[in-house]
Amino acid sequence: MSKRTKRRLTIRGVLSALIILVLVRSIIMGSYENAFVCILSLVLFCVPIFLEKHLAIDIPSVMEGIIYCFIFAAEILGEINSFYTLIPGWDTMLHTLNGFLVAAVGFCLVDLFNRSERMTFRLSPLFLSIVAFCFSMTVGVLWEFFEFSMDQLLHTDMQKDFLVQSVNSVLLNPSGLNNVVREPITSLVVNGQDWMEFPGGYVDIGLIDTMKDLMVNFIGAVVFSIIGFFYVKTRGKGKIAACLIPVVLHEEEKKEEES
Repeated sequence: MSKRTKRRLTIRGVLSALIILVLVRSIIMGSYENAFVCILSLVLFCVPIFLEKHLAIDIPSVMEGIIYCFIFAAEILGEINSFYTLIPGWDTMLHTLNGFLVAAVGFCLVDLFNRSERMTFRLSPLFLSIVAFCFSMTVGVLWEFFEFSMDQLLHTDMQKDFLVQSVNSVLLNPSGLNNVVREPITSLVVNGQDWMEFPGGYVDIGLIDTMKDLMVNFIGAVVFSIIGFFYVKTRGKGKIAACLIPVVLHEEEKKEEES
């Protein structure tokens, strides 16, 4: 067993053990929703292994480690341990990383076809990067659709609220002209309580959070698309890209992986 494989198994094993401990604690405390999140996380941990076996690819240990840490940070730390609300920027960090990872998935899928001996055409590095970027942004939009649907149907709060302390609107222009008027919010009473004292303004119910998530998803997608472009341009000579992009296994390598 190579050092790379041992390192990969160590990361997966340590995080899986922590998830199992949280699972046991959740069951004892009767938090069955948290228990379901733990089981879902363990299932997601099996996805890289499933993809490697069925697509005959090798996911670099660095990339696989990032995927495991992302799942743990999003589900166990973020959802169960409330890091989304306790740590400012936790959600933003994960959405940025998500844009990066999904762009890697999209790039990998197209690049595998591009390198297949059965394909009769070759795609340019720029085209591959554009596809990876578009794939990541599409998944990001679909996720925001999912968050909005859950908030509306199941009354959750996946689209986190933001405080708005001023309004920019043409509707506030008394002349009726299409000129933006900026008005600070100085008074807001909800159910008899003055919200300017706490929490401190008008509560935006998801729009700002959605746009922020898409923007940081955009940043992550762009970063990986650039890395992928130079990876294809130099055909695997970049050290950073080599740690992030899966490679196709040949028959001899398949046997070594299986053994």
